[in-house]
Amino acid sequence: MEDVKSIVAKNITELRLLNNMTQMELAEKLNYSDKTVSKWERAESSPDISILVDIADIFGVSLDYLVRSENIEETVRENRKSEKTYNRKVITYMSETIPVAIALFAFIITSLVTKTATFQWLYFIYTLPIVLIIKLVFNSIWFNPRHNYIIISALIWSILATIHITFLYFHINVALIYLLGVVGQIVVILWSFIKKT
Repeated sequence: MEDVKSIVAKNITELRLLNNMTQMELAEKLNYSDKTVSKWERAESSPDISILVDIADIFGVSLDYLVRSENIEETVRENRKSEKTYNRKVITYMSETIPVAIALFAFIITSLVTKTATFQWLYFIYTLPIVLIIKLVFNSIWFNPRHNYIIISALIWSILATIHITFLYFHINVALIYLLGVVGQIVVILWSFIKKT
């Protein structure tokens, strides 16, 4: 079994290389010389416990992680993947919020300018298909494409509901338009069974 000094040396080296950092850059962050870092990485000496804590903080790992023999590359890759997924979700949610904010802004302006108008609430109805289109785009690029079928189904029904509600505002009933949704839904279901080679 490897001694702790060798394990720490190996882990510091691997973490530094995974983070594209030179010995000099790590040394500067710790207020040490690059020669000292080089000695740590060659297992000629070992950093104090307080320095190990600082190193763990710099690389975003636990102190226990530094002194144990583990597969660093895999763990760091998993951490980066979860951070990337989190960032992508935040970007997606922010993008979906923009049409809602625009609809709210248009609602407020229209309500202030035209006191007698009653159509402002339609802005929020029109926002739903736009949000679903944004969700579809981001899901296709970054997330699970199998979820696209659900999003497309929701998009079909939201567009048909938007058309129906708009016509109802003008006292025209076009409820038969939902038959298009049934056909669209059948197409989506059949499309989901197509297997990619």
